[in-house]
Amino acid sequence: MTSAVVAAVQAVERGGLGRAEAVLGVAPGDVEDLLHAKLADGPPAAVAARGVAASPGAASGRVCLSVDAVLDADDEGAPAVYIRPFTTPADEVAMSASAAIVTAKGGMASHAAVIARGWGIPAVVGVEGLTVDADAGVARLGDVELRDGDEITVDGAAGTVMLGGAEVGAVAIPDELYTLLGWADELRGGRLAVRANADDAASARLARSFGAAGVGLCRTEHMFLGERLPIIQRAITDGSPAALDALAEAQVEDLSGLLEAMDGLPVTVRLLDPPLHEFLPGQPELAEENPMLGVRGARLGVLRPGLYRAQAKAAAEAAARRVMAGGDPQVQIMIPLVVGSAELAHVRTAVAEELAAFDRRLGGRDIPVGAMIETPRSALGAAEIADCADFLSVGTNDLTQMAFGFSRDDIEAKIMRPYIDHGLLEANPFETLDVAGVGRLVAEAVAAARTVRAGIEVGVCGEHGGDPASIAFLAGAGVDYVSCSPHRVPVARLAAAQAVIG
Repeated sequence: MTSAVVAAVQAVERGGLGRAEAVLGVAPGDVEDLLHAKLADGPPAAVAARGVAASPGAASGRVCLSVDAVLDADDEGAPAVYIRPFTTPADEVAMSASAAIVTAKGGMASHAAVIARGWGIPAVVGVEGLTVDADAGVARLGDVELRDGDEITVDGAAGTVMLGGAEVGAVAIPDELYTLLGWADELRGGRLAVRANADDAASARLARSFGAAGVGLCRTEHMFLGERLPIIQRAITDGSPAALDALAEAQVEDLSGLLEAMDGLPVTVRLLDPPLHEFLPGQPELAEENPMLGVRGARLGVLRPGLYRAQAKAAAEAAARRVMAGGDPQVQIMIPLVVGSAELAHVRTAVAEELAAFDRRLGGRDIPVGAMIETPRSALGAAEIADCADFLSVGTNDLTQMAFGFSRDDIEAKIMRPYIDHGLLEANPFETLDVAGVGRLVAEAVAAARTVRAGIEVGVCGEHGGDPASIAFLAGAGVDYVSCSPHRVPVARLAAAQAVIG
């Protein structure tokens, strides 16, 4: 069966269709279908459980209830389906080696969902009736018992989990997709660029192969996982020069690779924003009642200024090394979770002092320092923040969470479906931007910022940056770019062109 993408390109080549008509005539879903694996012969059995369709694609493999089980399966060349109550950064070494991910808790903006989409791994989260007891080596889907090694199948697009194995079709991306997206970029005429959320060189290279125009969000806390987790833990709790030097050294290596992969294109490096309960479990003196609203982002920079100084030094050092190697690094530094201009100015001063030491080695290149707009207060105060920032980026995941008062880790499995069924919400606001509330905050923030600085760059780096309906609204709101997971870049490129043409 010929895909809509192939048919549209062939129609243009035959002279029966114009390029703009072809771009407008292909649905973003048709592009997404080409990028992800599907079950070859339909589901292997009746659906055993349903959850939030967090990351598209299908996979079949053996149940793995622990990191060790996943790594054992990987050593044996067997696909692993990682099943957990929920995931944290400590799970990412297993997640990266998994064919699919299933969690009992979480929603579209939960840790498991965001990471899975970034890596192109099928995922179903917030699964009804799923309980996991890793110590006992057993999980339950209602009355069904699952143990390590049992075969299971996951359809991330449908949000379903099925018992037993199944054949999964191979992904084959036709050349016509790249042709169509090239036309889409031309018709977009430089408006509404599409960047990627990428935390390492491999993700950046993948994003660039999909046509990303840079990295709109590099989450530096994701560089400290697995064996590296103690580095960030020591830097936060100890804060000694040795601990901070170790953090900076690790980041120089990673950021050098990231800048090389995106040479000549902007790379926005977000300074540390680690929820302490995820990165420092078992630290009672740092325990918080509501960690997602606790010591995060700029607040960490105020309380532990050495952390952000070390990161700024690492980013500048990585850029200087690229300059020496003949590269064209376009690094930007972003301060997360700011709530006002005084806070931003305080943190920015420490960052700027570190950057100033690299002026000569950077050959006169500036490293812009911007702010992330993630709270209702920062959106409402965007004008005063813009007066102290070189650029702004709206983090719509946290902004949605705070504007609604919805926990992005808990609300979707329990509340979202009945709210949509009863017509209380038109759509899941973590999937499609809530225009009336969150969208209004975004649009007003963009307009207010430009009353102070007419040319200030404003992007959006939440997962809404890969959602076609959200992109259509953001184009009208006047944002300069959207940034999304690498595997969503092709969809976003098409949607951005359709929004601009429309």
